[in-house]
Amino acid sequence: MSQIDSLSANEFEVQLNGEKVDGVFRVSGLTPLRSDSATHPFQLSKMVQRDPALPFNVWLRETLAAKGAAAHPTRTLTIIALDEGVESRRWTVTGAWISEIRYSEFNSASSELVEECAIIHYGDMQMTWTS
Repeated sequence: MSQIDSLSANEFEVQLNGEKVDGVFRVSGLTPLRSDSATHPFQLSKMVQRDPALPFNVWLRETLAAKGAAAHPTRTLTIIALDEGVESRRWTVTGAWISEIRYSEFNSASSELVEECAIIHYGDMQMTWTS
């Protein structure tokens, strides 16, 4: 009897310039291959964190400071799919830059965390199998 080998959508890690980004809820819209070879932005949703020294917060502040500038502050993002804690696939996104930030609803009747949603554009994306 063969078993089905599949990834769980809730087991992943995101790194920003090699440093783990904590509090990421989801990454959606990864498109490493398109027939027209154009890059397609994706969304990274995470919790809002107060520490201004965290890598994502530094990148966000640099992006806001560069508003209107021709060059966007870029980073390398790595999305790692894990299977029972073992890395199985990796997407390395180079030349990544933030084009938009949205926040979830502020609602006094809710106990949900505030969500920060970043739209990420990039220069290149490489997908590798690692297991």
